[in-house]
Amino acid sequence: MASSKQHPWYPLLIFLGAALTFSVTMIGTTMPTPLYPIYQDRFGFSDLMITIIFAAYAGGVITALVLTGRWSDQVGRRPLLFAGLACSIISDLVFLQANGLAMILTGRVLSGLSAGIFTGTATVAVLELAPPHWRDKATFFATAANMGGLGLGPMLAGALSQYLPWPLHLTFLVHISLAVLAVCCIWVAPETVSKPAHPKLSIQRLSVPPEVRGVFIPAAIAGFAGFAMCGFFTSIAPAMMGRVLGYDNRLLVGVVAGSIFIASTLGQLLQGTLPIRLRLPLGCMSLMLGVIPIALGIYTQSLALFVVGAVIAGMGQGIVFRAGMGAITSASPTAEKAAVTSSFFVVAYVAISVPVIGLGLMASVTSLTTTGISFAAVMGSLAALALILLIRRDRAEA
Repeated sequence: MASSKQHPWYPLLIFLGAALTFSVTMIGTTMPTPLYPIYQDRFGFSDLMITIIFAAYAGGVITALVLTGRWSDQVGRRPLLFAGLACSIISDLVFLQANGLAMILTGRVLSGLSAGIFTGTATVAVLELAPPHWRDKATFFATAANMGGLGLGPMLAGALSQYLPWPLHLTFLVHISLAVLAVCCIWVAPETVSKPAHPKLSIQRLSVPPEVRGVFIPAAIAGFAGFAMCGFFTSIAPAMMGRVLGYDNRLLVGVVAGSIFIASTLGQLLQGTLPIRLRLPLGCMSLMLGVIPIALGIYTQSLALFVVGAVIAGMGQGIVFRAGMGAITSASPTAEKAAVTSSFFVVAYVAISVPVIGLGLMASVTSLTTTGISFAAVMGSLAALALILLIRRDRAEA
């Protein structure tokens, strides 16, 4: 093993293995999206129950973020990554045996725990394992692994469930195989943390110091709108495509649901080419523009408009997320960076869960068409509010 570690390709392979592990774990969190219509038919779920199932996932993410956000600094990156992979594999096993609501909820909570553990720990691990000549690309690799994995999940599940047998089983068996490969990648990776002799496992504190609030509030509002759109496409969009747009091909459903995350990855890459002061405002504008074709696509039953809106909104979400995180981190005192960053992530995952429950409630008393158009209008309004706050802040600082 010692000689292999001296091979010039070894650090690069370890780095790519860590990025692959991150992506595999995030793939597992969005795989159920195109399968929800099957579960609805088999177990008689309402649209409201689908959104509650999705919110259970977000609850697992938030719990893991708050509880384990600082643990990897104390016990090491590898133990936390193994724990996240264990949650992901157990989630797959639960889904393989799912015979009703309770097991599906349990599987989604476990999946959320895996995502919450990986969101912070794997991002840092990928950055720390990057070879020196790849350091400038490491942030994008971590971002692409995260958001790209979220986008590939529904696409993979859609293809497997549409064209191969055992639609509710094969998907999770394939992911277990990928997760075992990911375990091997982490097994051979070195630990990047010098662990203290007496680790102290504390809960991640959430706070936003007064001097950070001027940038945190508009970034959080815009981030809320962007992540809520992601929640929309991974929870109720399959029902929207089937009953409003008239498409029930699960691969197509998976591609549409995943498109917002792939577009987010492109947006995060693009934001680095934009002037720093314009990144957040342009991200907000992209979100505002994106909801228009989404609403029009629902109203006119046009899949093309619906997908165009997903791509534009996804790029806006990516710009807002990365630019907002960068602005918040830059404005935060060194001792408060972790707490402020965690607060931003909690806002993001509250955005993924709470609005989609509202979607389910609204869909239970009115049509999916009205629900989708109303949701797009509200998210566009939030992006507009964030843009107004940013403009006012810039004028105040001028």
